[in-house]
Amino acid sequence: MALEIKQSFKLSQQLVITPQLQQAIKLLQLSRMELTTLVQRELSENPVLEEEPEEEEKASDGADESRGDLHEKAREEDRGHEHVNDEVGSKEGLTKEPSDFDWENYIGSYKGSDYNIGKGGSDAEDLPTYENTLTQTESLQEHLLWQLGLSVFTSDEQEIGAEIIGNINEDGYLRAPIEEIAEKIKKTPQSVEAVLKRIQEFDPLGIGARTLEECLLLQCRHLDAATLGQVKKIIEHHLPDLEKHYYKPIAKQLKISMERAQQLVKFIHELEPKPGRPYGAGASQYITPDVYVHKLGNDYIVTLNEDGLPKLAISPLYRKALMQGSEINGKEKEYIQDKLRSALWLIRSIHQRQRTMYKVAKSIVKFQRNFFEKGTTHLKPMVLKDVAEDIGMHESTISRVTTNKYVHTPRGLFELKYFFNSSIQNSEGQGNGVASEAVKEHIQLYLHQEDPKKPHSDQDCVTMLKEKYQIEVARRTVAKYREILGILPSSRRRRR
Repeated sequence: MALEIKQSFKLSQQLVITPQLQQAIKLLQLSRMELTTLVQRELSENPVLEEEPEEEEKASDGADESRGDLHEKAREEDRGHEHVNDEVGSKEGLTKEPSDFDWENYIGSYKGSDYNIGKGGSDAEDLPTYENTLTQTESLQEHLLWQLGLSVFTSDEQEIGAEIIGNINEDGYLRAPIEEIAEKIKKTPQSVEAVLKRIQEFDPLGIGARTLEECLLLQCRHLDAATLGQVKKIIEHHLPDLEKHYYKPIAKQLKISMERAQQLVKFIHELEPKPGRPYGAGASQYITPDVYVHKLGNDYIVTLNEDGLPKLAISPLYRKALMQGSEINGKEKEYIQDKLRSALWLIRSIHQRQRTMYKVAKSIVKFQRNFFEKGTTHLKPMVLKDVAEDIGMHESTISRVTTNKYVHTPRGLFELKYFFNSSIQNSEGQGNGVASEAVKEHIQLYLHQEDPKKPHSDQDCVTMLKEKYQIEVARRTVAKYREILGILPSSRRRRR
């Protein structure tokens, strides 16, 4: 069979996503903080793009002058007015003091303030927010390295100690074997073990342990010999009984009374199983909602949160330059036109993102009105397709616009994804079913009201859901929801 090379023409259609469309899709799934960062970057990189002034500044601009000149003029006038007002205000304060002014209450409002009157003081409302005054918390590794530097160690021991501290996790446990640490820094396992023993004397108590038993025992070293021996036996041999609150085997094994066993168990419960916990808390992350839902009469009003988002506009300077095309050469004009197209597309994409978010939020409020009226137990099952069909968009668009977006409602702050739940059919298999979040809420309320001495089992939850709410679920489903809610099994919740 002979092989030969031929040329042929073929006509086909292909869907290509343009860079502008990719940018629009990307904007949909950005969070509020990411969008603000992107806009600020575009403002610094695109000279055609500028931040639109506030309404007050717009009103002061004249219609017969360019905005660039007027902005500079307005700023100069504002500075002059402020200077004049300060002088006038100071003169009036000296010459026109009101005779009926209540100075006692005025001065009393400053009591307790860190700023004193007459010493450059200001109103408490002008003080920085509490969050802005917080300093960065010390990490566990920093705290241990600080103690390592204060202790008497040789240079080799300092190196071993730094390597050990670097392998302690956020809970305070050493997760690297002694042999591995010794091999890495070319030291003997005996020397590493000796340094570890000294580090285990650092604050917090129990630091550097390799197991839970070792961690608890390190915190009991200050006890007297008799009590330490009893506590040690409980920790080494009866941790499963502690977990299940079985105290009789402990009392029988140690040959002590039930009251004494309960005292020892109470002491062990007060120990810290994760000594690094106080240093593991990160900085608080504050969420700014993208959408607000307010109740006005019998209706719920949806409004977008525009605070903090720069309002973009096209620079009049470059717009004027394009209109006077004869004064600029071809390359400059092409550059300005390219930046102009990019700026216009960004502005349209942001407006489209906001409109889409508004439509989605309004549709969610329409579908989940019972939730806003009565709470989580009345949350309806809903999928992306329901909202997509309601507002005439694709499901992928709804998924992107609800990612990392939050809504502030009379019921609290929720992520938009929270309102999309799978459906669980009722016992008769009729109707639209119940949302999985509503089932979790029923289970949580039911277990919260149980008797600690006789906790409800997963099967009890199954029976309760079927008899009280006509919801039929399997026991394994209840167990899964209970684990998601962070609730222990009934055997570990029992209090004897």
